[in-house]
Amino acid sequence: MNDSGMRDSQLAMARYLRNPEAEKPPAGVEQRRMAIYERLVYNNIESFISSGFPVLRSLYDDADWHRLVRDFIVGHRCSTPYFLEISQEFIQFLMSEYQPREQDPPFLAELAHYEWVELALDVAEAEPPATGRPADVLAGLPRLSPLAWLLCYHYPVHHIGPSFRPQQPGEPTYLVVYRDCQEQVRFMALNAFSARLVELTRDNTGATGRDLLQTMAQESGMPVENLLEAGARQLEELYDAAVLGSVADNDAPH
Repeated sequence: MNDSGMRDSQLAMARYLRNPEAEKPPAGVEQRRMAIYERLVYNNIESFISSGFPVLRSLYDDADWHRLVRDFIVGHRCSTPYFLEISQEFIQFLMSEYQPREQDPPFLAELAHYEWVELALDVAEAEPPATGRPADVLAGLPRLSPLAWLLCYHYPVHHIGPSFRPQQPGEPTYLVVYRDCQEQVRFMALNAFSARLVELTRDNTGATGRDLLQTMAQESGMPVENLLEAGARQLEELYDAAVLGSVADNDAPH
């Protein structure tokens, strides 16, 4: 077989393995062997997706779940050959390419994204903050941990499961998902106030906790004194959870 024939055979096999219901197998390959290859490819991909999105999987019966996975295999072209990155490819498929079906929950993409964030933080190579809470959180220089992601969803994704499936979006759900000093991935539910405070700590290099609360007071038109007590308590909680660390001395302005 020349190079062109080999390439055509490989492409035919790839098309068949993606979509055995609609594509013909390549000529000259025993059907039994093709069936083995097809099961291996599908089962490997399905296993990674099921383990990466366990809550989402629990919301589907077997037939609807396997249809969703097959739609992903047929319709998405992965940009990575690594099985460990299939979850990220699945998220891209759901958010950019997939047309939801009647049996899909309205929060499909948001729930899948939330579960993917937990997985991504679990395997991330960064380290949580080691500096701990400063003695005076209002005088300290808070910075968001590289292992803390501030998120906002239309649905309360952290509560969704087989017994709770909201059909309509509600008030914005603010969450910070983070990996703590014990290497455990956790989440903290936030309100609009605490979410804005966390947002202001992202890439912070020189603003103190008091400075950030002053910014929030200016944005809201409230006296800063009204925010200091609640803001200090929130900063303490965020430091203690390792959502925040302190700006290192050599990062601070001189």
